[in-house]
Amino acid sequence: MKLLKYGLAVALMGSASHAFAQYQIDALRYSQQQPTGTARTLGIGGASTAVGGDYGSVAVNPAGLGMYQRSEFSFSPGFSNLNSSSLGFGNTTTDSRSNLNVASLGMVFANRRPDDDANPWRASTLAIGITRTADFNQSFRYRGRPELEQDIFQRFSEDQGGALDDLAYNTFLTDTDAQGTYIPIDFDGTGQLDQGETVRRTGANTQFDIAYGASYQDKLYIGGGIGIVSSRYTAENVLTASDPQPVTPVSEEDGTSFASLSQRDNLQTKGGGINARLGIIYKPIEAVRLGASVQTPTYLRLTETYNASLDARFDKPVTVDGNTYLSASSALDPNIFDYAVTTPFKATAGAAFVLGKFGFLSGDVEYIDYASANLSNWNGRGDFGADNDAIRSLYTSAVNVRLGGEARLDIFRLRAGFAHYGSPYQSSTPDRSRNYYTVGAGLRQNNFFLDAAGVYSKGTLLYNPYSLARGNTPVISIDDNRFTTTITAGFMF
Repeated sequence: MKLLKYGLAVALMGSASHAFAQYQIDALRYSQQQPTGTARTLGIGGASTAVGGDYGSVAVNPAGLGMYQRSEFSFSPGFSNLNSSSLGFGNTTTDSRSNLNVASLGMVFANRRPDDDANPWRASTLAIGITRTADFNQSFRYRGRPELEQDIFQRFSEDQGGALDDLAYNTFLTDTDAQGTYIPIDFDGTGQLDQGETVRRTGANTQFDIAYGASYQDKLYIGGGIGIVSSRYTAENVLTASDPQPVTPVSEEDGTSFASLSQRDNLQTKGGGINARLGIIYKPIEAVRLGASVQTPTYLRLTETYNASLDARFDKPVTVDGNTYLSASSALDPNIFDYAVTTPFKATAGAAFVLGKFGFLSGDVEYIDYASANLSNWNGRGDFGADNDAIRSLYTSAVNVRLGGEARLDIFRLRAGFAHYGSPYQSSTPDRSRNYYTVGAGLRQNNFFLDAAGVYSKGTLLYNPYSLARGNTPVISIDDNRFTTTITAGFMF
């Protein structure tokens, strides 16, 4: 058997969508967000652009800091339970996992002038702290019997050249002849495979903020902030395939030598970036607050480390250059690659209606154009022209809507909210928008407060394990839902 040096191509790379292609997926990942902040902000569905007076204002509209009356410290730990249901190769498979996180941690220093002070600038507030602005945790798996034209052997047979050729070269799964690449004759009769994959993704964007807000005559509030973003993302994909009818000693002359394979992709991406925010809140009357904020694009510099391995097993010996094998393994050397992502500009407008001492209702509308995201290099390596073209052709602008309210019952608070985050894709099939349903409760004392919030979200995503010619690329449909509980404890001083 003449071993293959070119032929596996991007076959095994598809499940990670990394290494040397499809960076438009990364641009979208770092551009998308969800309701963030303290339990109070989360409890009202994130609709806080015009509300103010909470550390959650730092990441949404820093003008809200101007409403602070006293300084405070707050800490918001969270717990998430993730569930998924995947439809692939005719089967439905479920998966779940959980994780702990820190939603926010902040210190607010408020300075308010006495009521008899004639200075129209009534208050000023400086805030520093961290906010978890994006959650990358995800877990799903699928399993079934793909058609012969869609299985991993079909992908091996499509000669496209690429970075992972050595895996096939060293595990004897592919060969070449004078005409090109093909599956060895011995494997052609394998029939349908039992094939599946487990995908585990972890990480988050955590933003360190320095923000300032001020109040002019307690009617106009202005604010600004700078965010330093720390980003971490890891993905581990394990794809397996096996022959459901292995060769036995009784039928040694029948079947093929292939028994099973296991392919593992590991990706780790770390980096950091910066953005800035400006905001305003105006109270035309005491019961109405109108707010607006803008956030500059976030510029992120990222370094990814990618490696992959492949193990193959045979249930009758494979002979190569006079040697026989019942198994073979190969691993790529880690590939390290640097690149930059510029996320879209974001604009938000909101209104809040204060119902006297009984609470408030609030709503936000947010605009973001995902097609304006951009990929670039910052060390002279890599051409992202094709990826940026893909961003323009695949993604579009979206509108996010957030609604919420709070009821006040003496020292107690009850909250509820809803958020709809529009799909970033030009294609409307399936609908890849995401909905968030929130509830919350709180307790307020003179120098202490305690809030809790629950956020349930659900959405649909599509996943391609690898790419195939002639429109046969497998598509896995995943219904993803999660429930996150966040508790905020705060002290005022």
